[in-house]
Amino acid sequence: MSGLYHQRLTVADIRAFKGQRQLSMLFVDTVEEAAAAAEAGIDMLSIIDPVWTPEMREAAGNCFVQVGLLYGQLVTAEDYQRAAHRVMQIGGDCVYCASNLSTIDLLASDGIPVVSHVGLIPSKATWTGGFKAVGKTAESAMQVMEDIRRLEEVGAFGVELEVVPDRVAAEIAKRTNLVLLGMGAGPHADAQYLFAEDVLGYTRGHKPRHAKTYRDFAAEYERLQSERIAAFSEFRADVDGGAYPAPEHSVTISDAELAAFVAALD
Repeated sequence: MSGLYHQRLTVADIRAFKGQRQLSMLFVDTVEEAAAAAEAGIDMLSIIDPVWTPEMREAAGNCFVQVGLLYGQLVTAEDYQRAAHRVMQIGGDCVYCASNLSTIDLLASDGIPVVSHVGLIPSKATWTGGFKAVGKTAESAMQVMEDIRRLEEVGAFGVELEVVPDRVAAEIAKRTNLVLLGMGAGPHADAQYLFAEDVLGYTRGHKPRHAKTYRDFAAEYERLQSERIAAFSEFRADVDGGAYPAPEHSVTISDAELAAFVAALD
């Protein structure tokens, strides 16, 4: 079994940090991003199951990794249970599950640490009015709290709290033992969670208001793409003009061996 604990956090550690210090968390989807996060000392990573591999576990180093089980691609409770055990065997530290309460209950009762989702849930945003903040009225905020209480009851250990007013998050934090992974939920969540693509400045699609960008990778990727095109164009021109392959790119044979080969052919 890969991914044995060394210096990385456990669920017990993360629970102990609740109310003591905030954790840093990034969504990454490449080995390079995972390795950079580990080198930078990021506490927690979120990595979706299709790209969760032993190589990603190794790259993630001492980062605690939440592995996302894809809602809609997995359907039945057994689908989720099999997937959860598989990703934990690779060295996942917990799983993200946006399925129903009975499925979360099944995973938790099987000893698998589960994180779920409240507030703005992208896969279910139609129920809360689309891609916008949730909890801006007393009624809506109470619904978020009730969702959290139900998740407590079925054994979830944490929850992504997305795009909820900061003062609502502060009140929720006082009243739940769930670890709150905040995305646009203000400074009172237990972890601050951003996507690497937003942090690095190559956001694909809409950039959320809560995202903060620290580098401009989009410009660097554009520059690299221009360099790719230029290099490929030069290669094509060399082939068309006979400049490639040059003698140094070919394998040689002695005159005597070539003569013997030709003689044998004839």
